[in-house]
Amino acid sequence: MGMDRLEDQVEKEGRDLVILEAVIENGPIGIVRLAEETGVPKHKVRYSLRMLEDDELVEPTPQGAVPADDIEARVAAINDGLDRLVEQLDGLRDVFSSAE
Repeated sequence: MGMDRLEDQVEKEGRDLVILEAVIENGPIGIVRLAEETGVPKHKVRYSLRMLEDDELVEPTPQGAVPADDIEARVAAINDGLDRLVEQLDGLRDVFSSAE
């Protein structure tokens, strides 16, 4: 049912959030230091930063990535979205549990 694909996507999103957290805590921060701080390979850090920039969560500077000015509100929105996803997944589990 594509569970592998879903798991891969969740893993990538989780990696992006790890990178975002490191930028929030340590910014400005570059790719090499992000890789060292998070244990994420440099090529994946670079990709995650690009995705976070596209989502306007981080901004590049000559000194390294920094969080967006309104990051607190954006993180709150991310957390709300995660809560909704958990509720949806719980609902799906209930549907499949009743089918057993």
